[in-house]
Amino acid sequence: MSERHTEPGPELKIPQDVIDHFAKLGVDISTFSGGHLGERLGIRIVEASPDRVVGTMPVEGNQQPYGLLHGGASASLAETLGSVGAMLHAGPGRYAVGVDLNATHHRSATSGLVTGVATAVFKGRTAATYEIAITDDQGRRITSCRLTCMLRDT
Repeated sequence: MSERHTEPGPELKIPQDVIDHFAKLGVDISTFSGGHLGERLGIRIVEASPDRVVGTMPVEGNQQPYGLLHGGASASLAETLGSVGAMLHAGPGRYAVGVDLNATHHRSATSGLVTGVATAVFKGRTAATYEIAITDDQGRRITSCRLTCMLRDT
């Protein structure tokens, strides 16, 4: 397991009934940061609600051979954030499955943390769509994503 993972901080706003529901299924709260992949990437959720999810990820360790943040790492951050929002929207007894992810990479990042903000653009009964903006330490947008999740009953 990666040493970069940290548990969610007290500012994490996941409703207790959702945490309890997933605990009964044997799902640890760390899964809200992307499970084992999120742990390896160093993703940390810092705010979560059905309308907005914010998370960070270090560039270090997630670079492609040229030293730039790997586009797949950015896509993983985006899908994690949007999926958490969709899961919170779906509520207990339901889960979210990503079915479409689009990512446009605008600029590179070579160090520091990137921050992703997922904002709900559609929250329906069977699907939810989120726009995810990923920025560097200077607040410059490096990636724009859109994720649609199908909402299913457990």
